[in-house]
Amino acid sequence: MPAITMPKLSDTMTDGTVVKWLKKVGEKIEMGDILAEIETDKATMEMEAFDEGTLKEIFVPEGQPAKVGAKIAFVDSGDEEESADVPAAKSEKAVSADKAPGKKAAETPAAKSETPSSGQRAKASPLAKKIAMERGIDLSTITGSGPAGRIVAADIPETAAPKAAVAAAAPPAAIKPESTGGEERKIALSGMRRIIAERLLASKTQIPHFYLSIEVDAAPLMRLRKEVNAANEAAGLPKITVNDFVLLATARAAALNPKVNAAWAGDHVIEYASVNLSVAVAVDDGLVTPVLRNAQTLSLRQISEGVKELAGRARNKKLKPDEFQGGTITVSNLGSYGIEQFYAIVNPPQAAILAVGAIVKKPVVNAKDEIVVGQRMQISLSGDHRVVDGAVGAEFMSSLRKLVENPALMLF
Repeated sequence: MPAITMPKLSDTMTDGTVVKWLKKVGEKIEMGDILAEIETDKATMEMEAFDEGTLKEIFVPEGQPAKVGAKIAFVDSGDEEESADVPAAKSEKAVSADKAPGKKAAETPAAKSETPSSGQRAKASPLAKKIAMERGIDLSTITGSGPAGRIVAADIPETAAPKAAVAAAAPPAAIKPESTGGEERKIALSGMRRIIAERLLASKTQIPHFYLSIEVDAAPLMRLRKEVNAANEAAGLPKITVNDFVLLATARAAALNPKVNAAWAGDHVIEYASVNLSVAVAVDDGLVTPVLRNAQTLSLRQISEGVKELAGRARNKKLKPDEFQGGTITVSNLGSYGIEQFYAIVNPPQAAILAVGAIVKKPVVNAKDEIVVGQRMQISLSGDHRVVDGAVGAEFMSSLRKLVENPALMLF
């Protein structure tokens, strides 16, 4: 592992910022050691060592960005051939100079080379080999961008699942904020905040959104939840939340209506066989959407445990890159904040996102035409009209309503 490159820690990541180096120059590195904390477009994540050696140089100091695939450090693994491939590195003094205010990290150009001939063992980083194996890609067909043609993770093409081509939207004319005359504080954009802004702008300007909304009777769900939590409390188990029921209902409804559990892929539409729920979780610097995989096969308890575990690690910045990827439909719930109804922006390349509001008590007319106190919840669907038609969305919402209003159906 002669050169450590900026890893691609999320499917939308193009660059990252070194928040903190956890190893110093001269320290021994063991496989599995955490080398640094990297801020991506999703969160601040830990960068793991996939080989062992001695950390010889740091090219990108703390607080500085680097493109995916760019060299950020050099580890001497004792391989003389590999060590000879690395160009003269900057000294520690040079790195220190880079930390001066306003000083940008120097970019290290990547050398291209010939693709290894047939039968020749391709030279690749451990991470690149792992990704290539997972995607079924022959490394001998890849041209490496690392030293002496070494293949790095950024060189491996995205072939696992076709994604929608989201072209960068032309920036509108800048509208400068007016000064109020008082004290103002400028907050620099983090990588996550910047990518959230770019992706939501692309989604809202390039995807033809349409919206559907239903009001469901939440009283049966609340009664069942009370019974389940009484049993859980007696058994020393965690409580089930309203959101757990909604997530389970969404997974089951999406499985029944696969045209909603889909994605736009440019010249075709993908209908997914599994429901991978992206669950919106608020963190300090924005929003992340960890994924509950194969949610249509999970029980209520498994949904509850899975969400709690993912949300906890998301807030502690401990999620792994693959736990952000592969979602097929998203659920955003602001009910706990007292929001009764809202409409979310589609999370591309997914075709649908649900917005869930708070359960409120209000006067309703029952089957006997009597005005009684009811418990109602608003659920809204934002859809990509290129993939989902209004009738298809309505059928999905009808399935969702049936499950939410008859929650016992989901326990079997």
